[in-house]
Order: sequence, then structure tokens, then C-alpha cells
Amino acid sequence: MKRLLTLITCTGLATAVLAQPTFESPSPTAGSGTSETANQMADKAMYKEVQYTNAGKKGPALVVIPGEVKSNNATFTQKFGPNNIADYAELELGKANFKILERSDMGPLLNEFQLAYTMGDPNAARKILQKGKFKTTKWVVKFDVLKAEQVAQADSGFDGRAVGALIGIFGGGRGGAAGNVAASSVQTGESTGVWIIGMRYKIIDANTTEQVATGYTEEKMELGAKSTSVLGVSSGASGGLTLDSLVQRLVQKNVWEIDNKYK
Repeated sequence: MKRLLTLITCTGLATAVLAQPTFESPSPTAGSGTSETANQMADKAMYKEVQYTNAGKKGPALVVIPGEVKSNNATFTQKFGPNNIADYAELELGKANFKILERSDMGPLLNEFQLAYTMGDPNAARKILQKGKFKTTKWVVKFDVLKAEQVAQADSGFDGRAVGALIGIFGGGRGGAAGNVAASSVQTGESTGVWIIGMRYKIIDANTTEQVATGYTEEKMELGAKSTSVLGVSSGASGGLTLDSLVQRLVQKNVWEIDNKYK
């Protein structure tokens, strides 16, 4: 009996030790109404793992090379470069059980390697593939952002000052004055913008530099803000999916297709 209790106790302690750490928010508004609203919005933007269909099947060895960002949108190009996207791709392809040769392990060969596949030079590619870890590489994969643009913007609002003025004119007396103040204090506003971002992937045969497969997917990113003010009491909220999160979701969709179709 003592041994059983000891085993249960130890197992319980082990479980507690292995549990993922959690942290409390140091924000002075933690637990308030605004905190709950903001956290509910943030929860929808949190990273969510994708269950890849063939994750139980080991994929071929591959290298992810930085692709191209072909968008002319300054906001996007200032924030993202090809390396950011390739980092996300390595993460997701690894979760889908592909064997990834890390770009960081390639050292000075990375630029030479990328140039060979960008230019479609099979002779240069074969020379690199004869070296060390490259011998097992079957695919070279790249992800390109072809589109990143804000396509829609909508605004609406209400300004109570005009209504308040009319109440003041026709209402008369103290009641009219009170109604004027109340109506004039009402201010509401709402604004929504929608982006469309599109990403293409290419799978290239590591030995021949010929394209094996390609695919493309798009996602919408909505950014919104709203505010209300009545008799000096105001409330507001703004938010939406970030560019980082949207790019990662596009990578996940493309990796899901690669895992589902080409393993």
C-alpha cells in the first residue's frame, strides 16, 4: 500500500513538473471588462496548430529557400522579407514530418545554393548536392508572396450635435436644454479595412531544378475599430489579425496541401 501511495505521489509530482508553465498578466487592467474584450479578440489571433493529414508518414528530405515578396505595398515589404516566411515554412514542414535541412547549417553555401535553384542551373545544383548533408535532399521548396493589398475600407458613424441643436431649438425650457446636452454628447464611429494576401509555393526537384508542383492560396485580413461616447462616458475597441499571423496561416494552408498531395 505504501509503495502504491508513493508511486501515485511521484506520478502526480512528475505530471506537475512536466506541465507547461503559465504566467499572469502584470497589466493594471487585468480582469476588467476591457481586458476581457481585448483578450477575447487576441485569442482568435493566437497561433493554432494544424493537424496535417499525413503527419504520420515521413516526408522526403528538403531545403526551404527564401522566396520572393512581389508586393509593392510598403507596409508589407517593410515588415516581411523572404527569410521570415521561410522560417515559418521550416516550422510547419517539420510538424508535417518532412526532414528539414536547416538553412543555418548551410553556412556560406546558402547563397550559392539559392542562386542555383533561382536560375534553374542543374549543373551548379548537382555540384552543391554532392557535398555532405545535401546528398539526401530530394526537394527544394520556396514560398512567394504574390499579393498584399488593402482592397476595401468602410466607415460609419453618428454625430449627435446636429440632433442636439434641433432639440434645443424646438424643445424649449429646461427639458429641451437637457435633451440638447444629452443628444449632442453622443458620438459613435466604426471603421473596417480588409486586406487580401496571396502566397504561392513551388516544389523543385533538387537534382534537376525542374518544378515538381506548385500551388496558390489567398486569405483576407480584416482590421477594425469602433468607439462610442455618451455624456462623457466613452468606450472603444480596435484589432484584427496581424500580418505575422496571416502569413503564418497562409504557410500552414500551403504546407497542408503539400502534405496532402505530394508525400
